[in-house]
Amino acid sequence: MSSNPSNEKNDLDVEASPRRVNDPEPVVGELKDVSHADAALDFLRSEGEVRPMTAEDEKRLVRKIDWMIMPLMWCCYYLQYLDKTLINYANVMGLQKDAHVTPAQFSNLALIFYVTYLAFEFPHGYGMQRLPTAKYLGTMVSCWGVIVAVTSACKNYGALVTTRVLLGCFESAVAPSLILITSMWYKRNEQPPRVGIWYLGTGTGTIIGSLISYGFQHYKSHTFTSWQIMFLIVGLVTICVGILVVFLLPDNPMKSRLTHEEKVWAVERLRENMTGIENKQLKLPQVLECFRDPQTWLLSLITISSNVPNGAISSFQATLIKSFGYTSETTALLQIPSGAVSIIAILSATYLAGRYNQRGIQIVLLLIPGMLGGALMAFLPAHNKVGKLVGIYLTNAIGSSLPLLYSWVSANYGGHSKKVTMNAILLMSFCIGNIIGPLSFTATSAPDYNPAKITIIITCAFAAVVTVVLQLYYVRENKRRDRLAGEGKQGHLKDVEFADMTDRENSEFRYKL
Repeated sequence: MSSNPSNEKNDLDVEASPRRVNDPEPVVGELKDVSHADAALDFLRSEGEVRPMTAEDEKRLVRKIDWMIMPLMWCCYYLQYLDKTLINYANVMGLQKDAHVTPAQFSNLALIFYVTYLAFEFPHGYGMQRLPTAKYLGTMVSCWGVIVAVTSACKNYGALVTTRVLLGCFESAVAPSLILITSMWYKRNEQPPRVGIWYLGTGTGTIIGSLISYGFQHYKSHTFTSWQIMFLIVGLVTICVGILVVFLLPDNPMKSRLTHEEKVWAVERLRENMTGIENKQLKLPQVLECFRDPQTWLLSLITISSNVPNGAISSFQATLIKSFGYTSETTALLQIPSGAVSIIAILSATYLAGRYNQRGIQIVLLLIPGMLGGALMAFLPAHNKVGKLVGIYLTNAIGSSLPLLYSWVSANYGGHSKKVTMNAILLMSFCIGNIIGPLSFTATSAPDYNPAKITIIITCAFAAVVTVVLQLYYVRENKRRDRLAGEGKQGHLKDVEFADMTDRENSEFRYKL
């Protein structure tokens, strides 16, 4: 590899002379060495020319891509959410009594899941970097399906702990995989609605999970309890979906079932993203840059603080509703509106974020009903069950901010290794929030749990403030780069879009708000 940082046209090696934002001289020329570049660049240079893509061609192509990958992505996220929350439905179906689990031990089960979820994010990031992403995802889906099915045989606390550890290990692959896959196929303005579609698995998971729980509570047998047969059947369905993902979900546009012409179009249309498609080399400088990047830690703070209430509500929603004096069957049905709130919030926020290029504002708007919901739960009198129920439902809007954070990372991180690293950090932050959230529900504050409800208000407010700070950082950075361009300090490197350069190395990169 050349070490000559020559700026002469047609004689530029991107690894030898990367363009840093603070470089005083503009970089111009053509990328010659593709060995360290994105896989898309090698594909484009070896596949020859195709006719130009028209607007109608692009519409048909995007529609075809949607039908090819979105249903499977939704299935993965829906099953991930359903499978991890099945234990909450099982709790009101008699799991604690049948498995001889105390309330404190049951609370630990949620904690254990997220601890292992957190611990395996970086190993999964490396696995997705080195292995075919879709095949890796499908294998993990089938593996956690096996664990869900095996949970039906658990008859004590130790067995449940084992299954929760393994479930967290395998499920931790799903969100970073789907974020990565979304960025491989869609333009940055198209990403928020697509992330919203597969993230709908949370809202639909709540609705379908409630109906599944309600239905299985009418199952009577001397062989299986209702919660055991529920775990067994859902686990078997998950295994089947994992197998379908392995065989039907493409690893990237270049290896998809699209025609040759459509493959070239699918890659070329993503030039404007400047985030690349795929690179199987782990680049340590990009990893280190991710840790030094201010946006990394601002995004992490937003994710942690917004997921404290999310973790608390997802783990204790059924318990809170049942504490109002409802039966187990009624409690299951009363959780359905929570799913409806989540679906409406996700669809509206992700659509508006893509339509108006404003992710930050949408996140703040989703946190406001969360604060209101926390206040209703904390400060309404105990006899006002309807008002407290409304408060519980409103807090389900908070979790809808997560797909916007996913799409922010997908849009604003260039360089494959940096993006994979940030996906891991984001999901680790998600885990930390979900670990802290259930801990706010202490035995001493039962049955009102007012400290936990006040925590929801405080963490939502903090997340909103940090979101505004991040948005201002992006605005300032974009203006700084525009100023450099106006002063003639920004050149253009041909094929920079697929050079696997990071957002900080590429001065032509602009951050999405």
